[in-house]
Amino acid sequence: MESLKVYILIANRMYNDGIRSALGLAVENHYGYPVVMNGEFPRFSTYMAENMAWIADMEGEVFTCGAPAPETMPEDVSMTEISLEELGERMRDADYIIPYGLPKQTNTPPPACAE
Repeated sequence: MESLKVYILIANRMYNDGIRSALGLAVENHYGYPVVMNGEFPRFSTYMAENMAWIADMEGEVFTCGAPAPETMPEDVSMTEISLEELGERMRDADYIIPYGLPKQTNTPPPACAE
């Protein structure tokens, strides 16, 4: 079976499990490339940092369109900053492109859901 290149475009930080989906693809011998769009960054928990490190170990990359503040990044987390033009060029070689999650809400969420 041929390895696939899959880009997962994560539009909203609430859907950071798209990074976990890319890791699942890597485990199945495919190339998963999660892309955090719009400057929306997931909470960098230890669990998320381990997932991102594992993707890198399996020859994948986690991309970002807009750099996070350096003080919010744990030491062992690596995200590759990429412009939309560069991302468009890379996605020309993709087998699948998955838009993951919903765009940011226009209404304010209730306090229990605000994080």
